[in-house]
Amino acid sequence: MANLPETKLALHLAALQNQPRSQASRERLAQALLDWFTAGWSALPMPQAAALRSLSLDVSPAEGGAPVFGGATTMTPLAAAFANAGIAHLREIDDAHRAAMLHPGVIAISPVLALAAQENLTQRRVADAIIAGYEVSLRVGEALGTRHAAGFHATATAGTVGAAAAAGVALGLGATGLHHAMGIGATQAAGLWQLVDDDAHESKALHPAFAVRNGLYAAFAARAGFPGARGFMTGKRGMYALLAGDGPLKVLEPDADEPERINTATIKAWPCCAQLFTPLDATRALMDQHAFTVDEIESIDVEIFPHALKIAGVDWPSRPAEACFSLRYVVATLLHKGSLGIEDMERPELESPALRALASKIAVCPRDQYQAAFPQKRPAQVTIVLRDGQRLAALRELRRGDPEYPYDWTALQARMRAFVPAMDDAIATRLSAWCAGFADADKDAERCEVALDLFNG
Repeated sequence: MANLPETKLALHLAALQNQPRSQASRERLAQALLDWFTAGWSALPMPQAAALRSLSLDVSPAEGGAPVFGGATTMTPLAAAFANAGIAHLREIDDAHRAAMLHPGVIAISPVLALAAQENLTQRRVADAIIAGYEVSLRVGEALGTRHAAGFHATATAGTVGAAAAAGVALGLGATGLHHAMGIGATQAAGLWQLVDDDAHESKALHPAFAVRNGLYAAFAARAGFPGARGFMTGKRGMYALLAGDGPLKVLEPDADEPERINTATIKAWPCCAQLFTPLDATRALMDQHAFTVDEIESIDVEIFPHALKIAGVDWPSRPAEACFSLRYVVATLLHKGSLGIEDMERPELESPALRALASKIAVCPRDQYQAAFPQKRPAQVTIVLRDGQRLAALRELRRGDPEYPYDWTALQARMRAFVPAMDDAIATRLSAWCAGFADADKDAERCEVALDLFNG
């Protein structure tokens, strides 16, 4: 068992807690926290946010010490983590990852902040736990690979194992306990993309919610002494074999010198499915470089990697929940309005004659040669042909917000205000300062105070 990749991964998590944290990782953690709060706050006006709070209270009615986005009172850690993970995923603006093809922040942060009050965690323990959640979910997701991601939502599958690791570190488990927690979590990992095929987009936020809940239970079970599947990934009946894994298993065996995986996540620039970012970036580039109007457009060709359309393949939305999964809608809206904001997802103008006319000019063409670069790159080329015969083309392979093109702290604060226009200056300042505190090594020993007002003003 000592040579199992899973064992090495558990030992890696334990070792990370005893190592000095680089300033780059501290600052990246602060960014991840601000991104998570931005995602949660942006969803507060949505009916589904209230439904998630209500669902959490229905199954766990006792009051606890953990705050919830938009909640008037605190909940138990299990209920709060479930609700917050779902709420922070509603807008599709929570962070992402190219190789792992999942949303790590909702998985790693939601359980840890829910546990912080109950477990009296220091800021360093919170940081270690969140970084562990990123480390595991991203490594397991990358190992599972593209074939897995075509049928399963990796946020729900790999995410369950990541949530177990995050919660396990928060609860103080050692390497053996973390191994058991991840093994228990792996046996509860599930999340089918069939919900997209069956137009059940509104339930997608339940994937990270259940992943976090199951990960928390797995960590508590390990702390109580229950054993987990030791070869949960590489065993003959482990996740890799049974859930269509085809990625590189070597990523489960970390190199001690490589930076923490939290540094490889993408902060999302657009309020829609991340599969659609490169065509949006390419369209924005053409708009910025050329002075054309929508009336001058004859046709629009979007060539894209085929995997994108397996998840974001809605031809034209029939209801708001589908808007962020429709390439024609988001590109047409960006061209027509000159921007694409939260309100375009919350109150999409689905019957707008102007938008529909523009969308009818968009031809979406999946290209197999682009798929070959996936998931490390997300190639898309947008070609706009004007009525005078001009052909304007832009190719994008990486996305704004990817590690190669990161946000700085000032831009990330501006992003928060753009995605949460109702947030007042006082709470924006307080939230930014709270998250920025995780970049300060002098605060490691301080108790992590997770106040209710950070979640609802």
